[in-house]
Amino acid sequence: MRYIMIAVAALFVFVGLAFAEGGSMKRKPLPFEFGSVVIENFSVNAGLSPVVFEHWLHRSKYSCKVCHVDIGFGMVAGSTKIRAADNGKGFYCGSCHNGKSKDNKKTIFEACSGKDSQKCGICHFTGRNPQREQAFAEFAENLPKERFGNGINWQLAEEKGLINPINHLEGISIARNALAVQKDFSLDAKIAGMPSIIFSHSKHTVWNGCELCHPDIFLGVKKGATKYSMIDLFQGKYCGFCHKKVAFPLSDCQRCHVGPIGQ
Repeated sequence: MRYIMIAVAALFVFVGLAFAEGGSMKRKPLPFEFGSVVIENFSVNAGLSPVVFEHWLHRSKYSCKVCHVDIGFGMVAGSTKIRAADNGKGFYCGSCHNGKSKDNKKTIFEACSGKDSQKCGICHFTGRNPQREQAFAEFAENLPKERFGNGINWQLAEEKGLINPINHLEGISIARNALAVQKDFSLDAKIAGMPSIIFSHSKHTVWNGCELCHPDIFLGVKKGATKYSMIDLFQGKYCGFCHKKVAFPLSDCQRCHVGPIGQ
């Protein structure tokens, strides 16, 4: 009965959002597509295809904090306005794609250097890419499975040591003293019959630290300081910054609504 109530509540949310956004819903991305971001601020005018950034590949190697706090990528697609010249000078993508940094003892290719135009196609491509699809399938094969998103339980993969995301880039990241992690807390569901939400700071700080969420996404550090609704989340605000297109999607109700059913 509990799961039926969750499914019904989620259905109402999805239907309401579909009509609110024009009465149509986008195609559900395939597992290898989930989390991919198209960056096309300047590429087309420069005669190149847009850049397709694959989150699955990068999040298997780096924590979210490294890219979105230390390097400075915006949390909204296209907001950073990355230019090839920036990458060539060692900023943004060039922080790692500089021809010097190593990944598993292999040198990471240099981006936007102008030295080898054939390498542009590694990032600038559109349409299907069977090689990348196969690479994803091989990567995901032995990782813990999940029902939604790209089918990978990233949290469990990290806990089991199957992936070990880097949390510090030499010369870029600032050394910080570890802060005391707050305890888990519950948030009452707004829909009758829905279990309460259990939020875990410890699970989120592994990937995000504190700076990624506070104060830009959540204004306060005190429980209840920021008021939001599921509609806000589905519009890409608050938890929806990540749990819409990259982290497990909002359609996976049971990942968050795991507490007692409110009275």
